[in-house]
Amino acid sequence: MCIHQLNLLAASNNIPITNFLGKQHPIEAHHLSSICDIMEKAMVNGDTCIIRCILVVFQVVFKFFFSPQTERNRDIVRRSGLLLWQLLMAPRDQICAEIQKEVCLAISSGLNILYPGEIEINNLLKLVLTEGERNSGLSQLRDVILTNLAEQLQNNRFGSEDDDHYRLNDELLHYILKIVVRESCVLITKCQTVSKDDFQRLLSTVPAASSCLRYLMAVQNHLLSNTILIKPDENDDSDSSLQGETLKVQELKTSILSLATQILMGCDEVLEMLQQVTTALINSDISDREQRLKGLEQITKATMLGHLLPVLLTSLMHPNLQTLTMADALMPQLVQLVLYTSQTALLLKTQSPVFSELNSSPTGASEQKGKLLPDERMLEEKEEPGFLTGLKIPAPWAAGKTVETVHPVRDNYKFKETVHIPGARCLYLRFDNRCSSQYDYDKSNSVFYVLKLVIYAGPNTNSRKVAEYGGNTLGYGSRSVLGTGWPKDLVKVEGDTVTFSFEMRSGREHNTPDKAMWGFACTVRAQESSEDVSGGLPFLVDLALGLSVLACSMLRILYNGPEITKDEETCQELLRSKLLQRCQWQVEANGVISPALTPSPSPLPLTIDEDREFTYPSDVLVPPVGHYFDLPRIRLPPGIMIKLREISGLVIVSNYFV
Repeated sequence: MCIHQLNLLAASNNIPITNFLGKQHPIEAHHLSSICDIMEKAMVNGDTCIIRCILVVFQVVFKFFFSPQTERNRDIVRRSGLLLWQLLMAPRDQICAEIQKEVCLAISSGLNILYPGEIEINNLLKLVLTEGERNSGLSQLRDVILTNLAEQLQNNRFGSEDDDHYRLNDELLHYILKIVVRESCVLITKCQTVSKDDFQRLLSTVPAASSCLRYLMAVQNHLLSNTILIKPDENDDSDSSLQGETLKVQELKTSILSLATQILMGCDEVLEMLQQVTTALINSDISDREQRLKGLEQITKATMLGHLLPVLLTSLMHPNLQTLTMADALMPQLVQLVLYTSQTALLLKTQSPVFSELNSSPTGASEQKGKLLPDERMLEEKEEPGFLTGLKIPAPWAAGKTVETVHPVRDNYKFKETVHIPGARCLYLRFDNRCSSQYDYDKSNSVFYVLKLVIYAGPNTNSRKVAEYGGNTLGYGSRSVLGTGWPKDLVKVEGDTVTFSFEMRSGREHNTPDKAMWGFACTVRAQESSEDVSGGLPFLVDLALGLSVLACSMLRILYNGPEITKDEETCQELLRSKLLQRCQWQVEANGVISPALTPSPSPLPLTIDEDREFTYPSDVLVPPVGHYFDLPRIRLPPGIMIKLREISGLVIVSNYFV
């Protein structure tokens, strides 16, 4: 097993042996042919020890020492692949689990060598995804390949050139998503079907994610990270660069929209199954019903509802993804998910101890209702309890916002951050007891060598200065601490915004330990005593709230409609004209917009009475065919009417033009 340990060490990029192996010359074809001869002889003799060792050799050779550039090498590669597949598809009674695992690792290591083209790899993945449930070898190979692809995708998260290689096409993603949905539904169903002991064992194994779910998580995180976290190069403002960034962002948004639509549809199926299982458990008479209902939330977190949906909901609230296209496409699924999560959360809530005590007996329920206060009695009469009834929703700032430097701080280090909590009257700062820096003064040159923190009550460093802290109590620096030192108690800052500015203006002395240059860490809260949010909300309640917030945000986008164009901004005054607003517009065949011509079967009377609002006779106008807007007639001021008469040359005689 020394070769196996060598292979494991070589898989790490941080070990020198990896660079050493990567610099070795490729293995020659006759050497790989000899390895295949040994494998064939061991398979005939049934020597599992040699088979296992040769499989590990295959892993090392495929990863570091082989390049199929010649026709002879390609023939040897095909021979190696046939031997590996012969072992993989062997019956379980003829091959042990350890050898099957090594075969999967060998195929995964030589994936690009055994299947050099994109079509070949896609065909292999389609095979293991569609037939994996019926064959243990294919199922294990699927898990190994997807796990490796997920790891590579995570390691190359930000704009690597290998993105297309690790991201599978939409068809394969659809197969993977179907497997994830099926796994999630099976996991939830087990809460109802397995025995009591098996249910306890099930709780001890979650929330472990399957290989398919891990790969979907990696793809989702990769797309969201590149869309949200990557910023364009500010130094490169050329047209080609801007155009390239725009095209890349549009492609990422299209991929996110496609993936998000499929994930939401899959979550819809899982939530429907969750609701059915919850209802069945509530109506059942099994002895451990309460324990199963309580563990159902933990099981749900192990499904795609816990691993994929929360991250997706949070990311879709980012301004880069708050678009009309996203809102229009995702709104139907969001509404359905809000209904499922809120209904299931209410079902689970009705089985909690609080509701059970209220509804345990008819007399108890009536007595409890009789004790209600007037306001509560009014609430009881007007609306039914929802899934949020009796729950304390923690404020977003309850846990606090932590601001900190790197530890320890570097030479010439600068740090500035602003914390804003809307609606807060004042902010409370609590510093870590490890805060320390070096604060010196050179008397000969009258120069400060400073590493200190300055706090401002406002959005920038031009705001009012609150305090400044620096130094350490370890005896390093001519000034041990600045002022009274780092605060032990809460620091109160008036207002809802505070800015931290931390700067090091000199190099660090060589004999200064890291703990004397630790930097600082501070927690900002909007209240003096922190609220206990360790428990948080129940998972489904939290999920329902997140879905509701996202749905409301998408509704706002749909209500506002498309963004105002530059042409519309230029024509704002013209568009506000009441004369134009009463026109009916139609789109011509060539796309030109023109006023709609209203047919008039009978002539209009030319009577104009300025003292009352003019109305059309009932038989004058026939509505045009198609959609139109019934806009009211705008009454013109007398001054305009006089000008119009003068221009037209018509004179009113007995209320008629002549």
